[in-house]
Order: sequence, then structure tokens, then C-alpha cells
Amino acid sequence: MGSIMCMGVATANSILVVSFAKERLAHHHDALHAAIESGYTRFRPVLMTALAMIIGMVPMALGMGEGGEQNAPLGRAVIGGLLVATVATLFFVPSVFSLLHGMRKRPDAEMGHELSLELLGGKSNDN
Repeated sequence: MGSIMCMGVATANSILVVSFAKERLAHHHDALHAAIESGYTRFRPVLMTALAMIIGMVPMALGMGEGGEQNAPLGRAVIGGLLVATVATLFFVPSVFSLLHGMRKRPDAEMGHELSLELLGGKSNDN
């Protein structure tokens, strides 16, 4: 149950970051710039979502009340998972986005540059 909760919040936050990065990629045409901007812009919404879940799990993690010690490990595990997932969402996801989209876009841009030089009658540096 705890892993499903963590994965749900982490997936929702990651989708938020990646979708914003794709919008920025269409605008800037630079994967690194789009990834940095998405991580910076979506920092607060991701943090607010994770903190709401963490704060909600604190009473369970404290294990107060009758039978509370039984559910306390689950609450602590969910809090730890959310902390790790939030850090991964804010740093790892934009890094992988910039690597994957940067590698995919680079050959197209170089080919387009050479093609445009040929169309204009200029010579590329390789010739």
C-alpha cells in the first residue's frame, strides 16, 4: 500500500515536470534549457504535493494511540519514499529528459545546418 502511494505521487510529479519540459522544448528548441526551466518552474508545485502527502503521513508515522505502533513503519516508509521520489523528480527526471532529447535533436540540427548551407550555395566546414 505504501509503495503504491509513493509511486502514484512520484509519477504524477514526474509527468508534471516532463510535460512542462516538452512545452519549453517546443519554445526554446534546446533540451538542456527546457529541462532546467521545467525543474525550476515546477519546483514549488512538486514540493507542495509531496509535502502535503508527507504531512498527512506524520500522525501515522508517530504511531500514537492504540495499535498505532503497528502502522508506524508503514508511515515512516512512505515518508522516506516520498522524500527520495521528490528529489529524484526534481533533479533526476530533468537530467534524463535533457540527455534523451538532447541526443535526439542534435543530429537533426546539424543535418539541417549543412542542408541550409548547401541550399544557400555556401560550403560547409567539412568540405
